[in-house]
Amino acid sequence: MTNQISKKRKWPFVGYIMLTTLVLVSYHSASAQGIEKDNHPAHIKLALNAYSFNDMLTGNRQKDNKPTMTLFDLLDWCATQNIDAVDLTGYYFPGYPAVPSDEYIYELKRRAFKLGIDISGTGIRNNFASPDPAVRAADVKRAKEWIVVASKLGAPVMRLFAGEIPKGYENKWDEVAGWMIECYKECAEFGAQHGVIIGIQNHGDMLQTADQCIKVVKAVNSKWAGIILDTGNFKVADPYVDIEAVIPYTVNWQVKESVFGIGSEITTDVPRLMKILKKSGYRGYLPIETLVVKGKPYDPYVLVPALLKELKTAQDAEFK
Repeated sequence: MTNQISKKRKWPFVGYIMLTTLVLVSYHSASAQGIEKDNHPAHIKLALNAYSFNDMLTGNRQKDNKPTMTLFDLLDWCATQNIDAVDLTGYYFPGYPAVPSDEYIYELKRRAFKLGIDISGTGIRNNFASPDPAVRAADVKRAKEWIVVASKLGAPVMRLFAGEIPKGYENKWDEVAGWMIECYKECAEFGAQHGVIIGIQNHGDMLQTADQCIKVVKAVNSKWAGIILDTGNFKVADPYVDIEAVIPYTVNWQVKESVFGIGSEITTDVPRLMKILKKSGYRGYLPIETLVVKGKPYDPYVLVPALLKELKTAQDAEFK
């Protein structure tokens, strides 16, 4: 009788081990591809990307080409608008592309903290699609230097571009993507050492579709790399489909005034975007980025609050 009972009980236990193993393999496989599942509902924190104030921060289109705003001024303005978080793009730090002093980094970090504003990320210019290995190597080096800056700043994500499609490689996407992937892998490994996630932005260059973004981030195969979802740079018929497809791999956003690119008269369907967000279970920052459109007046002091208000209204309606 004892032997019979043992035989009867043995198989459920073995089945449990097999099931557990299957679950663990599935989990690690998903994690390796940039997806970490949980059961928490969607939760978003509206934020601002500093690029919305690009002209003021750089002096572009100013009569004397001198900046009329600093990052400290931007933080102060965000406080007047009760903006919870801001992406402080690297271009606006003194001396860019050289890294700023620790004194500057820590004073900016202290000011943000005093104002109750999170620093949601930062980013640099780079070209990982260049056919020249020396160019790519130099940009990886710069990325690593700014990963250290991001770590000191307390920015959880640093945005990196892919690069424009190089001349003569228009029909060689996979070859160019291979260069990019190796660069991202090196940056993600370095980011892991400093607690900074690498955000790969679809910028309408080498990355124009959800399939391309997912292919790259899966190949990078690191939990320290994900997508910066630029809602205005999917070059497809229905960008909302690609937006939804990429969200599981997304670590930060740039929400634009139109999903059909700069200058489009078709404004973003904010309620539809918010429904997609809620369905996706995304939790994290949702920075906006308003842009200059040629031939149209541009005032970020008006446009930024207007877009944030539109998003907040849709958020309240969808997440009520």
